Amino acid sequence: MYARAFAGLFLRDLYVLRRDFFSFAIRVVMNPLLFLFVFTYIMPHMSGGASMNPTAQMAGGNFSTVLLPGLMAVAIMFSGIAAVALPLAQEFGITREIDDRVMCPLPVWAVAAEKIVFSAMQSMIAAAIVFPLAYYVPSTPVQAHVGSYLFLAVALVLASLVAGALGLTIGTSVKPQQIGLIFGVVVMPITFLGCVYYPWTALGPIPWLKYGVLVNPIVYMSEGMRAAVTNMPHMDEWQILGMLCVFLVVLSWLGMKGFYRRVVG
Repeated sequence: MYARAFAGLFLRDLYVLRRDFFSFAIRVVMNPLLFLFVFTYIMPHMSGGASMNPTAQMAGGNFSTVLLPGLMAVAIMFSGIAAVALPLAQEFGITREIDDRVMCPLPVWAVAAEKIVFSAMQSMIAAAIVFPLAYYVPSTPVQAHVGSYLFLAVALVLASLVAGALGLTIGTSVKPQQIGLIFGVVVMPITFLGCVYYPWTALGPIPWLKYGVLVNPIVYMSEGMRAAVTNMPHMDEWQILGMLCVFLVVLSWLGMKGFYRRVVG
């Protein structure tokens, strides 16, 4: 009975996503496409383009390759958070739409778990959409290489689940009217400090930052994608998978605890 109820919730959300897939795709594509177009297409075609982009100058001809996994991680993270935190702001609002969901024959924690699983599916779709953009838009060659499809699959699934759990934690920790503020105060800083636009190994000259960012889950999403689809230096693969599992457990526990408190309270 629980499996059927879980599947029913999932199929309901899938129907809503299918109906709004165009707006979902636009939301996923817009930010990475603009970043790629400006930094990897316009600037290389400008006179003195490399000197105008210090990050690209530091990475040499590999800047487009650095961006490929980083933008995949951004797509995973933003889609996971948006798929959970933004709907929760409405469901926990004055209309209390969440009450309709928790009336299904499922424990409250399972309703929260369905949100994480469904957001993970959206994150994987987002990564699949961004990959061809990050590969074909840059004017400099992108050197993608998948050494292990098993590692790619495991890292992608774990990163997507962590993004959903992070979205659940954020969505149940703040008031609905403050959800927009969270994106500016929390999401953007952890993105720029998440090794998206540079590899973690490049932070060696700044040791306090290199080890300080290890509390940021997006670091492991970025490094996981970097290890999976490129030959660039990256964090140890087992460390990446292990820390993604740790963040998944911790954020899921925090998110489900907050979800229960908001529903029952």
